[in-house]
Amino acid sequence: MTRLILAGGGHAHLSVLERLAQNRSTGGATGIEATLITPSAFQNYSGMLPGWIAGHYTLAECRIDLRPLAAAAGVRLILDSVAGMDAGRHTLILASGLAMAYDLLSLDVGSETDTGGFEALGGRLLPMKPLDDFFARWPQLLAQAQQTRDYRLVVVGGGAAGVEIALAARHAFGQAGIDGRVDLVASASGLLPGHAAGVVRRAQRCLVTAGIVLHHARASGETDGIALDHGTPPGTPPYPRLPAHAVIAATGARPLGWLGSSGLGLDANGYVAVDAQHRSMSHPQVFAAGDTCARQDVRMARSGVHAVHAGPVLAHNLLATIAGEPLCSYPPRPRSLYLLATGPRRAIASWGPWSAEGRWVWRWKDRIDRSFIRRFSPEAATSGSCFD
Repeated sequence: MTRLILAGGGHAHLSVLERLAQNRSTGGATGIEATLITPSAFQNYSGMLPGWIAGHYTLAECRIDLRPLAAAAGVRLILDSVAGMDAGRHTLILASGLAMAYDLLSLDVGSETDTGGFEALGGRLLPMKPLDDFFARWPQLLAQAQQTRDYRLVVVGGGAAGVEIALAARHAFGQAGIDGRVDLVASASGLLPGHAAGVVRRAQRCLVTAGIVLHHARASGETDGIALDHGTPPGTPPYPRLPAHAVIAATGARPLGWLGSSGLGLDANGYVAVDAQHRSMSHPQVFAAGDTCARQDVRMARSGVHAVHAGPVLAHNLLATIAGEPLCSYPPRPRSLYLLATGPRRAIASWGPWSAEGRWVWRWKDRIDRSFIRRFSPEAATSGSCFD
């Protein structure tokens, strides 16, 4: 038996479960003992996070139950987290202390928010990732805001995630009748770096309409808020401050800490170095997809879009490795479609130099997101239709 471990319940591993279920139902590849290790029985879908914050979705509507999918695929499910790895010994160490040996390993464990410089905030800081923690803590933040006059929320990060979260939070405050303010801090690289100028202008208008104050500065955490460094020279007065009851960090990603001692070949930033087949450059029995890896042959943005599209390639390559068959490559698309939620049931579409916005864009995004969730629903897994 080939011991296949899927570490993490991310987007790419949904396709692996899909492929294993297809093989099981058609009597395909046998001799595989597969295990999925993930801290939660549910995958919270990041694409619907802003809509959930804004109150457009319930929690049940934007998460995928991994249990029926694993059962349909004949995969053992262990609810635990990876805490360490010895790539030389082909072993994972789980948070519970359990050691798991593997013959073939696939990593889809994601990343965490880079919160360097915000440690002084303590319990006021809410990182965007891990997503499970954010989904658990946002209702607590909202309840606190409802009980506090002149509540101050600061969102740090000028990328798509920061913009969407700030607009969603402002909408949620309005719907709940909260007396509060939302500020967004974007770094010197500007708002929505990598997007066309038209997208940036649309987002800026949405922020103004929502009453969100935008700051272009380097942010650092203090005991009771954020200090803003606008690039002032040494010896000038202290940096201006933004008092905050809570700070949401959407400040980019960093790799999980245990990868540094895993023995795997990593890139300069600490992510698993993989080739075009998403195979480890140092250990051929290890594959990786999603935020935890970095392609060495091409520059690729850290986006759930790539994790979803790389999933079928990952699934093929895992089974091809077991069968001794040729692997295939994942060619990332030169540009990706981004649909950015803007608080109310409106959204901005961004695709290269083209952009658009309106309620119809929200409906487009809503259809795509709901379709993704339905595809992997318990009913679809039980009937086998999600694996057709």
